[in-house]
Amino acid sequence: MGKYFGTDGFRGEANVNLTVEHAYKVGRFLGWYYGQRSRASLQNPEGRCRVAIGKDTRRSSYMFEYSLVAGLTASGADAYLLHVTTTPSVSYVVRTEEFDCGIMISASHNPYYDNGIKVLNGRGEKLEEDVIVEIEKYLDGDLGELAFATRDQIGRTVDYAAGRNRYIGYLIAIATRSFKGKKVALDCANGSASSIAKNVFDALGAQTFVINNMPNGLNINTNCGSTHIEVLQQYVRDNGCDIGFAYDGDADRCIAVDEHGEVVDGDRILYICGKYMKENGSLFNNTVVTTIMSNFGLYKAFDREGISYEKTAVGDKYVYENMAQYGNCLGGEQSGHIIFSKHATTGDGILTSLKVMEVMLEKKETLGKLASEVKIFPQVLKNVRVHDKQAAQDDPLVQAETAKVAEALGSDGRILLRQSGTEPVVRVMVEAATQELCTKYVDQVIEVMKQQGHVI
Repeated sequence: MGKYFGTDGFRGEANVNLTVEHAYKVGRFLGWYYGQRSRASLQNPEGRCRVAIGKDTRRSSYMFEYSLVAGLTASGADAYLLHVTTTPSVSYVVRTEEFDCGIMISASHNPYYDNGIKVLNGRGEKLEEDVIVEIEKYLDGDLGELAFATRDQIGRTVDYAAGRNRYIGYLIAIATRSFKGKKVALDCANGSASSIAKNVFDALGAQTFVINNMPNGLNINTNCGSTHIEVLQQYVRDNGCDIGFAYDGDADRCIAVDEHGEVVDGDRILYICGKYMKENGSLFNNTVVTTIMSNFGLYKAFDREGISYEKTAVGDKYVYENMAQYGNCLGGEQSGHIIFSKHATTGDGILTSLKVMEVMLEKKETLGKLASEVKIFPQVLKNVRVHDKQAAQDDPLVQAETAKVAEALGSDGRILLRQSGTEPVVRVMVEAATQELCTKYVDQVIEVMKQQGHVI
């Protein structure tokens, strides 16, 4: 991770540590950088740099959109505005319509006062690290001034809502069956899904119930969506729905709720879809890509079904990198970022919903029955503030205690120590047969950290 860009773009509080000047300079750099590489094609006969831009519903998203557009057009790029849309829709448009890159303005599941700039390359994937390094050099003034476009080389802005509509059509085409007769609840988090999700489910024949789809710029993710799943749980119970899906601010993640109002998180979705894909011969390499934070119960279930798995660092960026490198077709995170590489290069919450519906309809089972095959192990995770997170994690006595816990757990649990990417924190996580065992072993390791003087 760089000084400004983390695993999911440049994120911060709007006009505090992510400002309009930052956005303008990111636009200036991208317009210049891709302008040097853009070539004429059937869709772009002039060979101009073309950048697709989407945004979520935060009040500051409009401000950042205009700043990015000013920077892009000043460098000679044409900016195509998808308006309020989802991150995966930007990825789809970029990779299918020969754009040089794409930008999504969103802070995902964060509160409304935060925002972010996600940049996607011409294949619709998270931007390469070497390009991020160059952007950061420019932000810090280390690249000097970039030439302004003049006269007929100045870029233009194009209303491109049609691109978002094509994405909606693409999602509808992916579905294998009608949803007629199914009562489906959607929690759009007052975010990007508000402009897309209901259209898709209505077109497929579902009896669609939508909540939290009245964005006002300030209510995105507020007591709603995938980070406040209890709202959808209650709604499904109260209205007798067959299933519910909750999205985050930019709709690149999905958490499901079964017919009883029980949560089905990303781990269980990976299992349900992975098992189904293995049964119909579409699980390439017989492998599902997970992160190190997936629940131990998921791996137990995969072992029982004879499904192999990979473990990556936390972040859908790393999940996709593994998938692209080894040709794996299904991967994701417990938080609901699920990637189906046949259809997308990023997590896609609405696509994930369609895939879960496909399994239910094809197997003629309820989501509750499908999810019940995974026994989720109790988990305790504690964040420990330390003076030096690397020193705390590498301390020989801390490592020895961690190994001791791992040995005690054997094949019935696991322990994981992980440094925070942004704070002076070491996360200690244990999964075991009971909550009491989890707490006991987490506290054992933390106590050694305290004895060694690492804890603040």
